[in-house]
Amino acid sequence: MELKLTLNGRPVTDHADPDLLLIDFLRAHGCYSVKRGCETSNCGLCTVLLDGRPILSCSMLALRAAGHSVQTLEGLQEEAADFVGFIADQGADQCGFCNPGFVMNTIALLRENPDPTDDEIRAFLAGNLCRCSGYDGQLRGIRSYLDSRKKGGDRHDQ
Repeated sequence: MELKLTLNGRPVTDHADPDLLLIDFLRAHGCYSVKRGCETSNCGLCTVLLDGRPILSCSMLALRAAGHSVQTLEGLQEEAADFVGFIADQGADQCGFCNPGFVMNTIALLRENPDPTDDEIRAFLAGNLCRCSGYDGQLRGIRSYLDSRKKGGDRHDQ
């Protein structure tokens, strides 16, 4: 079947089998930040934004995205660059495998709630699994970013 959607701001039209998952469609179109991690929709590695809302692309058929806008980390580099350094400064990216999912969900969180509490951050990121860290580094990085934004500086001003 023909699938038409907007991927990272550009129109895409391609063939998609009825059972093709969105994650596989995205990876076939060069979006390698979208990763398969658990095969059970529990790890958050495959998170993308569908019309601005985070979804698990491993749990959605590609054809369900027809007519919608899909954003992956490849299309959000500028927005992500604002805070990923803060997460790295906290040592929260030991292997980096989970980072794209955390980044996608953090972007969604900050779009929805520009000044979340620590508990709100934890709740929003609860669906992301990290095998290397205890999540405190990610939280500290996001908190450092938010604090620096309030001060009008960047991480090098800390």
